[in-house]
Amino acid sequence: MPPAPGLTGSTLRQVFHVSIGGPVIRLHCSNAFGDAPLTITAAHIARSRGASAIDTAADRKLTFAGMDSLLIPAGAAATSDPLAYQVAPLSDLTVTLQIRTAPAALTGHPGSRTTSYLQTGNWVTASDLPEAVTTDHWYLLTGLDVEANGAAVVTLGNSITDGRGSGTNRNDRWPDNLARRLQADPRTRNVAVLNAGIGGNAVLTGGLGPTALSRLDRDVLALQGARWVILLEGINDVGGARQPGTAAAVAQGLVAAYREIIDRVHARGLRIYGATLPPFGGSQYDGEKREAARRTVNDWIRQSGAFDAVIDFEAILRDPDQPTRLLPSADSGDHLHPNEAGYRLMADAIDLALFVP
Repeated sequence: MPPAPGLTGSTLRQVFHVSIGGPVIRLHCSNAFGDAPLTITAAHIARSRGASAIDTAADRKLTFAGMDSLLIPAGAAATSDPLAYQVAPLSDLTVTLQIRTAPAALTGHPGSRTTSYLQTGNWVTASDLPEAVTTDHWYLLTGLDVEANGAAVVTLGNSITDGRGSGTNRNDRWPDNLARRLQADPRTRNVAVLNAGIGGNAVLTGGLGPTALSRLDRDVLALQGARWVILLEGINDVGGARQPGTAAAVAQGLVAAYREIIDRVHARGLRIYGATLPPFGGSQYDGEKREAARRTVNDWIRQSGAFDAVIDFEAILRDPDQPTRLLPSADSGDHLHPNEAGYRLMADAIDLALFVP
């Protein structure tokens, strides 16, 4: 939840890093988890000048069905009108919202690794917010569409895809690094990267946020321009198998869930690439039965032929001297999440030919 002064009656400024560029944009807002209506009285987009500063010459108003203000009922979402706005690839954009009323329960993203700015009153067009309260979370916004003659890869995952272990405001998650590689290759310059990672997320039950199975339609299949999916989920399911005899059952449940996800993705005409689960030896998830379950899942990902291709993150990240553990140079310190060097290794291991249209 946001810190004081809260969202009601405040200006919220948030920074987003885009993957590809284009001449037209539209913004997605959500009150999906709200318990009351959300009222936004103004929404602006601008190029970021770093921290809370914006390029005021490039500040533009967003409208919704031709209106400046927007009321989103509890459980609903809204999309802005298309706006002619030239976006550069791999650039930072700032979205500023003036919020009249916000519900007590909010739609948000805890693991933003990006600083947001909150200040009482109407500061939508202010060049900077030096007195704002800062918070490393995102709220209310779920995506930015950029018009382009291309397609998108969606990375469906948990905290490893969400970037746990990478630096705040550095955009150094593995999907960020993949986006940079795609931009640098003329064959894939028009491929966007859409990060659908949620820290703590699970595939089957529990975890944080809706499970991968239950959010697949919303977070992957409904996304405009999606053509490929990278699935890196299941480590929280395996790690949470604490009761005797449950780890093996979770592994089998994951295999069944992967098959369902693959079928649903293929039914929409998309391709899906399975990523192996990285090592977690020495972490809170360590244990003989859970390690065996992780190996079972990875063996199936590699050998089943069910995925359109396999991205072997485990092979890249494991310590050759202790294969159940992360490489020391790639370990954030908790023996579960890679650090920035590890995230670069992950992105570098992906064959860009997988995304050549």
